[in-house]
Amino acid sequence: MTSLQTLKKELVSQYGSYKQERCINTDHTESREEILRQIEDVILRVMKDTANGTSPLLTYSSTSDWSDVSFGTNSGLEMRRNQRMTTVRFESLQSVKKLGLMMKVLSVMYRLVKTNHYCTKRDIYYQDPSLFGSQHTLDGIVDNISCMLEIPRWELHVLATSKGCLAGDLLFQDVDNNYIDCRQTQMGVQVPNHVNGMHNIVSNADFILVVEKDATFQKLLQDKVCEKLHPCIIITGKGFPDINTRMLLKKLWDNFSIPILVLVDADPHGIEIMTVYKFGSKALSFETEHLAVPCIKWLGILPSDIFRLGIPETSLIPLSKADRIKGLELLSRPYIQHYPLWRNEIENMLASGRKAEIQALDSISSSFLTDVYLPSKIRCSGWI
Repeated sequence: MTSLQTLKKELVSQYGSYKQERCINTDHTESREEILRQIEDVILRVMKDTANGTSPLLTYSSTSDWSDVSFGTNSGLEMRRNQRMTTVRFESLQSVKKLGLMMKVLSVMYRLVKTNHYCTKRDIYYQDPSLFGSQHTLDGIVDNISCMLEIPRWELHVLATSKGCLAGDLLFQDVDNNYIDCRQTQMGVQVPNHVNGMHNIVSNADFILVVEKDATFQKLLQDKVCEKLHPCIIITGKGFPDINTRMLLKKLWDNFSIPILVLVDADPHGIEIMTVYKFGSKALSFETEHLAVPCIKWLGILPSDIFRLGIPETSLIPLSKADRIKGLELLSRPYIQHYPLWRNEIENMLASGRKAEIQALDSISSSFLTDVYLPSKIRCSGWI
């Protein structure tokens, strides 16, 4: 049995119960009638409070602090029970505008669900840019409403704009029934905006390789990594991953249960990106069950690889003050105590004062990443 087959067997054994439990929730969708009713309840409550002379308010769970979330090895980051709540009040000058914006977006969501249409957050913003002020403000409002209603934003018919790309042994039909063949692309296929609309998904891949940056993704395609490591799927979120790339990764795990390996820079930012794919994020902990894939393995580049491979000092970058702050903050996160080898890697990186981008492997050989590093790592059975 190959190391990949062994790893797949171990992953299914370890996360099989996770998949069964989580798929029940992931596949469950609120009926349109129920979603409309919940939105109506909120709007009616605000109208009644206003009519009765009571200051209306909206409340949702707070996800601004690490104390607001809990961690489970098989579930990732989740909101704590009985956690702190954020209240948006009409009577408060600091939050009256936010309450108005939330009501405006609720009305847009209601119309979308009622008519069974979808739009992106960017589409909503451009309906009235002067009202929202910035895309960031609108994005936060959508997140707050999703958290308040406890309904994923895509079930509210609001989609995020995709930036991620994928390639390799994967075929599917998109929401418009177009056939997409990821085996034929030279630069990558964009992750669909409507990931839940993907269907008839077919793949014979042995594993999925998630790459931090688009530059590395493009280099791997140019070096024909999908042929050299065939059959496989490679995906990039082009830096910090967008919602759709994370949803796609979760969907592929639910469908195929194959090893998912992450290749990121050996720096605090890269490590954080890997943990977001694996555990979810604090800010979106209310959607972790739809986004996180706890079975993910950290392939590299590990800080220990810098010295093990003898990467030249000239190809290394000194840690900045921001890097050190981020590294120390990573050490304090709830999941680090469950992964002592990760702690050692981060501590050694901070002690060395150096970081390395994936491109640093080119200092050994221009083909080292594709021909040596990835094949040897994938054959290795000692996963972190």
